[in-house]
Amino acid sequence: MDTYIRAASQISMQHPLTEEWMDAPILPSAVFNEPLDPDYKQFISPAEARRMGRLLKRAVAASLDTLQKGNCTNPDAIITGTGLGCVENTEKFLNALIDNDEQCLPPTPFMQSTHNTISSQVALKLQCHGYNSTYSHRGTSFDSALLDAIMQFQLKRISTALIGGYDEMTPAYFKMLAKIGYWRSASADLASLKQAGMTGSLACGAAVSLLLTNTYSPECLCRIVDTNLFYTHNPEEQSSLIHSFLQQHNLSETDIDAVMCGFSGDDNNDSVYHHLLQSNFPDTTALWYKHLFGESFCASGYGVYCAAICLKHQQIPEHLIYQSGQNKPSSINNILVINHFHKKDFSLTLLAPCSSSTPL
Repeated sequence: MDTYIRAASQISMQHPLTEEWMDAPILPSAVFNEPLDPDYKQFISPAEARRMGRLLKRAVAASLDTLQKGNCTNPDAIITGTGLGCVENTEKFLNALIDNDEQCLPPTPFMQSTHNTISSQVALKLQCHGYNSTYSHRGTSFDSALLDAIMQFQLKRISTALIGGYDEMTPAYFKMLAKIGYWRSASADLASLKQAGMTGSLACGAAVSLLLTNTYSPECLCRIVDTNLFYTHNPEEQSSLIHSFLQQHNLSETDIDAVMCGFSGDDNNDSVYHHLLQSNFPDTTALWYKHLFGESFCASGYGVYCAAICLKHQQIPEHLIYQSGQNKPSSINNILVINHFHKKDFSLTLLAPCSSSTPL
């Protein structure tokens, strides 16, 4: 059964809820970055907004914008991936716990600190009573949500699904991760992020939303051929599993026009992608996206989002190209999105234009 991305939206370091990053990207250099928030009044009333944390507002706005673009009012399923949920509300509740000596605690931060409150809040806003699930699998949270949606389509339980990847970065949590070397010690430009042997990446929250459907319509961005998750420490086995994944769809590595990788500027993270490109895709163009959207547990959602936009427009902007390959096709037919977390949790998502299976 074919699955299509009908619409997509993002809130990030780039201009929110638009595709301006394709032509005029914002190139961040700061280590700690905040997403650029849109005007929430067109999605959320002021009374509602006062009771919502920043991540909830971003999730609701990105979700509603995606549904508007996809001409869908009530999806059959809402599936969310989040590494840590609403960190800001968790911090508020824990600080109140200490400050108030565990008495007279405000209930709102506690309720909004749970990981599944994001899907719940979107469902309440839409009055959607269908399938609702949240995945919190750290660096593969978004990928797990995407896999669940495709499985629900294959089981013929749903015909539309709203998929989201949401995480936030607070100053306190940023400092905590900085102690274990997650981030750069100083600002970094593009050349520095590509420099070998460097450690740390640029941090930013994530809010990316996709509307999936099992029926083609002219506004569809692309087709999801397949997605898969696997666990392995062995580099040779990683290469073999990618080869097997493509073989299942009668494809070889030379049929892939571009590989979207999660290069972040951290050599420990990027070395995995360098190995896979060298062993499986030595002549294929490699793309990246974290230099535009930052690193977070749900950053892989931006990889799928960027690949879908490129397939829709049949164009890959220069600022997405990490390294050019020798094979430069006249059209973009297949983009493979590869994500890994700590060199052991992997996800593969194969995207193709709608025209490859559906007459336009």
